[in-house]
Formats: sequence, structure tokens, C-alpha cells
Amino acid sequence: MKKDKYSYIAVVSFDDDGISINFPDLDGCFTCAETEDEVFQMANEALGLHMWGMEQDDETIPEPSNIKNIKLEKNETAMLVEVFMPSIRDKINNRVVKKTLTIPQWLNVEAEKRGVNFSQILQKGLKEYLHIENRT
Repeated sequence: MKKDKYSYIAVVSFDDDGISINFPDLDGCFTCAETEDEVFQMANEALGLHMWGMEQDDETIPEPSNIKNIKLEKNETAMLVEVFMPSIRDKINNRVVKKTLTIPQWLNVEAEKRGVNFSQILQKGLKEYLHIENRT
């Protein structure tokens, strides 16, 4: 079941070549930052995208570890990262994708003469064809 919020511990490693961020409870969920100011933003984005992917793949969402059980090295610190999934899902689902289409030259000429917005027409036509009403 999809939850509205997920909270996980991120381990932030401060190394000579940059800052790395990983989530011990989530295999493959990691990111980097160049500055301390970027750490929270990058961690939040990585967690949100990772959780969205797990939801899409119907993977079992693991329980988060207790921060007391996280073992840290000298150059590491732990922080709690929380993501609000409805806004992440909405952003991903409504992102714009580019499509290439083919139409006859004569139709293109007539449409351009009339100032047709091809994207709007395609969206409207697809919504009608798929019987989708009032969805952005």
C-alpha cells in the first residue's frame, strides 16, 4: 500500500572528493552533493525518486531502522529525511514528455496557416479518444 510519507535515515559522508549520501535501509538509494547546503535537497530528491520507483515496481517497502542502530564512521553523520509522496507522484506523473509525430505535408501547411498548437490538439484528441475528462 502506498503511503503519503516515508521517513528514512540518511548517512552523510564527508570525504576529500565530495559529500556522499546513502540510505542504509534502501539498496541502491544514494546520491552526492558538492556543498553542505545541497545535502538535504539531494537526499530528499533521491529518497522521493527511489520510493516512487519501489511503488511502481510493487516492491516491498522496508521498515526504517532506528537511528540508534546506525553505525557511523568519523567522517559521517546521520539525518532523518522525510518525503511527502503525493506531491512527488504528481510531479512525476505530470512531467512533460516529448513525442515525435508524422503528418502529411498538406495538413501541416494548413495547420500552421491557422496557428494550430499541435501539443494542445494532440492532448485534447488523446483525452477524447481515451475518455479522460478534466485531467491536467
